Amino acid sequence: MKNVMTIGGYQAVISYDPAIEMFRGEFIGLNGGADFYARDLKGLKREGAVSLKVFLDACAEDGVEPRRPFSGKFVLRLDPKTHEAVAVAAAASGQSINQWAAETLDEAAHT
Repeated sequence: MKNVMTIGGYQAVISYDPAIEMFRGEFIGLNGGADFYARDLKGLKREGAVSLKVFLDACAEDGVEPRRPFSGKFVLRLDPKTHEAVAVAAAASGQSINQWAAETLDEAAHT
């Protein structure tokens, strides 16, 4: 996956901030915020590990589950033309819109 780094089993989205000429990592799927900055890959890995440790230690100290749970449900709003096109694509593949969307999103998320 592009721009995603895994540190200690947790994923972080990586972006570049040209204003400060540094890379920024932000852990996703956590019950709070944990980010880190560095100028290069080695630094990102090091700073990410430090940031994650601080976050996990705080969670343990406060008795908080570090990972945010996901329900498996979300609302998606589309313009009517796209909604119609999705309905046609799903029907053409012999699937419900939900099945088609879940399969399509799964493929897109794992490429």
